[in-house]
Amino acid sequence: MKPHTLKIIVIDNDVLFHNTYKNYFEDYTNYALEGIYASVDEALLDYDTISPDIIVSEVVMPEKSGIDGINSFREKDPDVKIIMISDQSDFEIIKKAFKNGANGYLTKPISKKRLYHALKSIQNEGAIMSNDIAKKVISMFQRKSYKSFSERENQIIDHLSQGATYKTIAEKLFVTTSAINFHIQNIYLKLNVNSKSEALMKLQEIG
Repeated sequence: MKPHTLKIIVIDNDVLFHNTYKNYFEDYTNYALEGIYASVDEALLDYDTISPDIIVSEVVMPEKSGIDGINSFREKDPDVKIIMISDQSDFEIIKKAFKNGANGYLTKPISKKRLYHALKSIQNEGAIMSNDIAKKVISMFQRKSYKSFSERENQIIDHLSQGATYKTIAEKLFVTTSAINFHIQNIYLKLNVNSKSEALMKLQEIG
């Protein structure tokens, strides 16, 4: 393994996905899959030997949930990055994950490209969230800050609230995805955050 290659472990109780993850990592040059486990407790047994840089963990598991496992991993290494994955996008579950110290939350299905992007974002920015999760964050603040947004920003928020992606919004508003991203950054600014990572910190502060 090259010195700059980050060590990853995956926790997913559905063993059918284990080979899928292995196939994904065969094509990643900067990330090495050092272990894949069916439970948090199994991962903890090998943790000290591997000392992973990033943990990718399923939220819902039959015994200890991925969210409950965050504290156990933080006790081992306060700086380890943790990405939660789930087919659930319930806001209370998302909020609980970030309040417990997750660095990211991705909704399924997880493709090879999406996972690579998530790992890269965690490495470079320290945080990652799916577009649908970003939509929920913005929608939450929309109720409090709606009047502070411009007409264009409100249009974007409205489309996000309906589940549209950046690309779809760009097509509907006849602008580029870069323009949409620019407006999203302005929205974050008006929420008193400058990035997704700070938006996630806002989530962690919500009671």
